[in-house]
Amino acid sequence: MLINRLNTFDDDFDSKLSTLLAWEEETNDGVNKVVRGVLNEVRKRGDEALIEYTNQFDRRSVVDAQELVLGEEELAASLAAISPDQRQALEQAAERIRVYHQHQTQDSWQYTEDNGTVLGQKVTPLDRVGVYVPGGKAAYPSSVLMAVIPAKVAGVEEVVVVTPAPDGVVNDMVLAAAAIAGVDRVVTVGGAQAIAALAYGTDTVPKVDKIVGPGNIYVATAKREVFGVVDIDMIAGPSEILIVCDGNTNPDWVAMDLFSQAEHDEDAQAILVAPSEEFVERVYQSIEALLPTLQREAIAKQSLAKRGALIVAKNIEECVDLINHIAPEHLELSVDDPESLVPAIRHAGAIFMGRYTSEALGDYCAGPNHVLPTSGTARFSSPLGVYDYVKRSSIISCSPAGASELGKIASVLARGESLEAHARSAEYRIAEDEK
Repeated sequence: MLINRLNTFDDDFDSKLSTLLAWEEETNDGVNKVVRGVLNEVRKRGDEALIEYTNQFDRRSVVDAQELVLGEEELAASLAAISPDQRQALEQAAERIRVYHQHQTQDSWQYTEDNGTVLGQKVTPLDRVGVYVPGGKAAYPSSVLMAVIPAKVAGVEEVVVVTPAPDGVVNDMVLAAAAIAGVDRVVTVGGAQAIAALAYGTDTVPKVDKIVGPGNIYVATAKREVFGVVDIDMIAGPSEILIVCDGNTNPDWVAMDLFSQAEHDEDAQAILVAPSEEFVERVYQSIEALLPTLQREAIAKQSLAKRGALIVAKNIEECVDLINHIAPEHLELSVDDPESLVPAIRHAGAIFMGRYTSEALGDYCAGPNHVLPTSGTARFSSPLGVYDYVKRSSIISCSPAGASELGKIASVLARGESLEAHARSAEYRIAEDEK
């Protein structure tokens, strides 16, 4: 089977779709045990444990923890090592990402009530953020830009990147992206030990307030374990795309857009929904013809057979219903009038409008963040953004008249909860002529 074929007219459609969408992150008692051991050792022994695990897992011979830190010279060397075209593309993407995220900045605010009471909110950037960047075969300089630039726009003082360097090698594009994005420190450690170092701090790796970035099962498990000690962005599942097409887009374009997710890994999900059986068949033929031309054919082929689907729907309205049910990470509206559909769409990480807006543009250079909610979590979460790197403090400043007025309300409620000290604390501030 090349790809699953579904039709909403079929009696068993709902059960087939549910089976296709089902995704539970792999859990493994052995992995949990290893991760907890690593976290505990790094928390207790700091750099000593960090060196041991780095030498063991990344085949290195580090003696001094300072060998793990890359300075400005190394970043500058990587920036010089990449091609002019690569540097220009990174710089152009970085500028577009920066401009977009500047629109997300939030100002502190306050207002004054008639009795002089001042209420408001103070918005403050986090002090320090850690960004995990996969190494080895998976090297994503675009993810460095997407994670670091919003933090810098938010005003985060220090951004620390951790990335593994198997055999002592780090991808030049990743380091160049770090230089362009303005990373403050790069430490060549990976795995659960890197997450532990960011969460608890060592002499070499400073403790951070939040950890963002994808990783393997050991990294994801470690992030889950340290949540509460630090904040995290999310536990991301496989990448997904849902394409809704009215049947008037070049089927080769649609097939390649499906491949753009399927080539990520075998668990990625690529789905097309269209109100035309004839068009779905044409896309199937394009998949047959184009799949063998991919460098990552084997991965995409397995992804499409395992979790991909071509779905025939009754009409565009039913397509929209399926969007809200699936809550996709990436949504392409490959239709004549995408704007008309947007008001009805409640759940999607990123919406790509029209036939010319491929999801790949959003991955790299359009400007909006490509760190998006997966596995249906777009029902309640949002893309990574500036708002993830700030926190909000409430401001309350009561005038004497305001304290007296609010004190009477608080007194009643506090005594209703049998909290006498709360009540009396408020009552002390009630004006004598109002008691």
